[in-house]
Parts: sequence; C-alpha cells; structure tokens
Amino acid sequence: MRDGYELTADPARVDLDTVHRWLSEESYWAAGRERDLVARSIEGSLPYSVWRDGSQVAFARVVTDRATFAWICDVFVDTAHRGRGLGQWLVDTIVADLSAAGLRRFLLATRDAHEVYRRSGFEPVAGPGRFMEIDRRPTRDAIIAAVSPRPAAP
Repeated sequence: MRDGYELTADPARVDLDTVHRWLSEESYWAAGRERDLVARSIEGSLPYSVWRDGSQVAFARVVTDRATFAWICDVFVDTAHRGRGLGQWLVDTIVADLSAAGLRRFLLATRDAHEVYRRSGFEPVAGPGRFMEIDRRPTRDAIIAAVSPRPAAP
C-alpha cells in the first residue's frame, strides 16, 4: 500500500474490461486491440495492477522467460491518477521482483515517457543496430479510419 493505492501481481485481480478499454481506446500502441487478444496477452504474461477504492487504476505486464530476459509492456495509468508516480512504482516493482529472481536484462519501448523510465534505471539500448523486428501492426490512424463512419457517396 502507498497513499491508499495497492499494487498487486495477482493475475486474478486484473480488471480485463478496464485494461482492454485503456489499451484499445486510449493507448497509442494498442489502438483497436481486440478483447480476446488483450486477455491472451495477459494470460501469457506476468500482470501487475494498481488498485484504489475498489477500482483498477494502473496496469503493466511482463513478457519473460523468468530466467534471463523481461520485456515490460502495456504500462498504463488511468488519466485521473497520473502524476502520482504510479507508473514508476509499477516498473520499479517489476524490476525489483524479477531482479530478485535473477533476471538481469529488461527491455521496454516508449514514444514519450523516456524520463519516467530513466528514473527507474533504463537507458537507450546499447547497440540498437543489433535489434531487428517484424512489425505487422496497423497504425493507429489506419485502425481509426477503419472504424469511423464514411461519408455517403453523392
């Protein structure tokens, strides 16, 4: 507990409807993500949640082999609870928990929260030229265009 907030790593405590709404409607990285996909991603990860007054107010999950590597992703703090250090608390707790289990390498990606993660010890990737990817996700604009009503033809 911290200032009335409770942080838990209990998968049963994830409010799937809330997390799905945050990711699919409010995040830039998971726009339009289907509920089933969010559920499966949580099932295959270590989820962390922050609660206050019976409602989930923040979320993050970790994709890991539980031995050598962890990717922290889907970090989200509800708009009404931002500015209280909850995102950093989540990330610091994840790093501490998995470091205690012996993990030594952590990765995350962000478009705009570099300073938040820097305070948790993250630095730009050394040797980014070694990393490669296949990224088949549609862009947020493409997702929004696909679900927006189209004007009637004249």
